[in-house]
Amino acid sequence: MIENIELELAIDKICTPLKRIEETEEVFVEDSLNRIIGEDIYATINQPPFDRSQFDGYAVRAIDTKGANKNNGIKLNVVGESFAGNCTDREVKEKEAIRIMTGSKMPKGSDCVIKQELTDYGMDTVEIYQEINKFENYSFEGEEIKKGSKLISKGEKITYIHIGIIASMGYEKVKVVRKPKVAIISTGDEIIHLGEQLTEGKIYDSNRRMIHSKLKEFGCEISHVTSIGDNVDDVANEICGIVDSVDLVITTGGVSVGKKDIIHDVVKVLNAEKVFWKIHLRSGIPVVYSVYKNKPILSLSGNPFAALSIFDLLAKPILYKLTNDSSLETIVTEAVMADDFLKVSKRRMEKAIYKDGKVYLANKTHPAGALGRMIGCNCLIDIEDRTEKIIKGDKVKVIIL
Repeated sequence: MIENIELELAIDKICTPLKRIEETEEVFVEDSLNRIIGEDIYATINQPPFDRSQFDGYAVRAIDTKGANKNNGIKLNVVGESFAGNCTDREVKEKEAIRIMTGSKMPKGSDCVIKQELTDYGMDTVEIYQEINKFENYSFEGEEIKKGSKLISKGEKITYIHIGIIASMGYEKVKVVRKPKVAIISTGDEIIHLGEQLTEGKIYDSNRRMIHSKLKEFGCEISHVTSIGDNVDDVANEICGIVDSVDLVITTGGVSVGKKDIIHDVVKVLNAEKVFWKIHLRSGIPVVYSVYKNKPILSLSGNPFAALSIFDLLAKPILYKLTNDSSLETIVTEAVMADDFLKVSKRRMEKAIYKDGKVYLANKTHPAGALGRMIGCNCLIDIEDRTEKIIKGDKVKVIIL
């Protein structure tokens, strides 16, 4: 077990042994948004599935438009109409035209479309005022997508555009990688449920809801949520009962060195492997990472800011490794400080607001547990060990949340 582990080593220790989720499930196409696709998708048909018109106008033969201009209109007989979904069987012959709408199947015999604004909009006969070329305003079958071509690769995250493509091929369902299953356990005798009367010494369980919401935002399936008092055996039994059915267990509270910080004993009772305790940040942000039955257990602080910070720094990489979801990949960038930061300390993560290449301290004096001060924060400033001061205008490393 490593105490006061460096952040980068902690991430490596966690993620290296983890295996990506490979199991898939079938869902309706409309329910697949933001899921990771579990199979390659191939075109089942040509797109367009037939030769079609690019504009509203008249399907004609190019040869019949020769010499047409504004001063020399050419008249053609209109012998039918072709609408999207209701095409005509009539063939276009010499000096003939068929009224056609955008997306409609091209009639036999026609080889181009004259836009309606280049005509007199005639019904029985139409006068054309521009010469056009063969296959002008004409889309060929398979011009956009050829049947059998790969459209989407396994592992891509499905967007609304992907859904449109999949639906255009006639797929009703699609295979997607199942969501990571996560259990959340908040610990502490001081915690009471929402809606209960707040009595002296008690607090409402905000951490569990906060972590729950973040996990939903990250596309997880929260398969088990509960609160348990400071009882080692109760917490150990809870973890033992759920660990086989989840990919990750997250606990909050009980990770420091006080009398009621029970997670250390829970790990012992489970005979789990304690990989590390505390991250080398500031005074050592309390967190316990352990492995039980090859499942990761991330035990966060009961302090809201510490819990949320470590969640973003460690849980997010876990979920990225499990899913390969690119939206969960940690984004590190450089920004210009908009404020002075004059504290000297060990490496620390300072909550902040990133905007237009600049980073603003959320609040330079508030306590870490003040949840309200975190509203609007979208990044952490990664301040290096033994940094003496940061002056407005200095460049800093920023982790986007």
